[in-house]
Amino acid sequence: MTIETITSSDVRLSVRIEGADDGPVVVLVHGFPDSQRVWDRVVPLLAADHRVVTYDVRGAGDSSAPSSRSGYRMSKLVGDLAAVIDHVRPDGGPVHLVGHDWGSIQGWGAVMREASDARITGRIASYTSISGPGLDLFGNFFRTGLARGRLATVGRQAVQSWYVVAFQAPGLPELVARRFGRRLRATLARSQKVDGQHWGDTFEADFRNGVNLYRANGLSFRRGTTAVPVQLVVPTKDSFLSPAVYADIEEFAPDVRRVDVVAGHWIVQSQPQVVADTVRAFVTEIEARQDLRREA
Repeated sequence: MTIETITSSDVRLSVRIEGADDGPVVVLVHGFPDSQRVWDRVVPLLAADHRVVTYDVRGAGDSSAPSSRSGYRMSKLVGDLAAVIDHVRPDGGPVHLVGHDWGSIQGWGAVMREASDARITGRIASYTSISGPGLDLFGNFFRTGLARGRLATVGRQAVQSWYVVAFQAPGLPELVARRFGRRLRATLARSQKVDGQHWGDTFEADFRNGVNLYRANGLSFRRGTTAVPVQLVVPTKDSFLSPAVYADIEEFAPDVRRVDVVAGHWIVQSQPQVVADTVRAFVTEIEARQDLRREA
């Protein structure tokens, strides 16, 4: 494994690279309030036949934080991903992208811009989304749900998303993390049935910085599509997201397949083998598809 530091606009990113040098490149992006350590149980399961890349997103782990809330906007997050891709694929080739939680939301932000953002056009061969709908998809869920009278479904998800509203309170989440960080970590681990070992010494800072992701990015109501092949992994016992959120996924990603797994939100911790097997199968499928195109 190599650990490298790269620069992306206003921040420094800590990047880890492991696995087969000649294998397909898989980039794993973590969510909130995690660091790249959340993938530690998945990486060894992929490394035998893939080049596996993880990185601490801006404001998390060993990466630096931007100086203002605007530094957490989606355009900045996509720029960081582009910088990582450029670093690990200097030949201009594509990677297979995998995201969990806010890493998945960032991934959607990237693939929905893939055709129009020169930084990432042609650089994403496939995308596996885990426990994180794009802001466009999430906005569509609420708008169409209300328009079609699905009040109970929308209401349940609104209750599950209570923390999104709470995070808007100036200074309050930061105060909670600073004063009760250890208790917060223990409560979160217990409620989500994970051991929480992946939350290292940076947990409190990761939490304080990470709430700016919610503050800097609101729901979107655009109805674009992506040509990137998408695999949607849906933990059916997710405490924060109802499977109903993904009902209209084909409208955003026509080339999509969905895998439902009986698991909680942190499936990458609780069922790493399932995650690795699902990613490997999808990458193999897409690589075979690309080989056929090259031979045609």
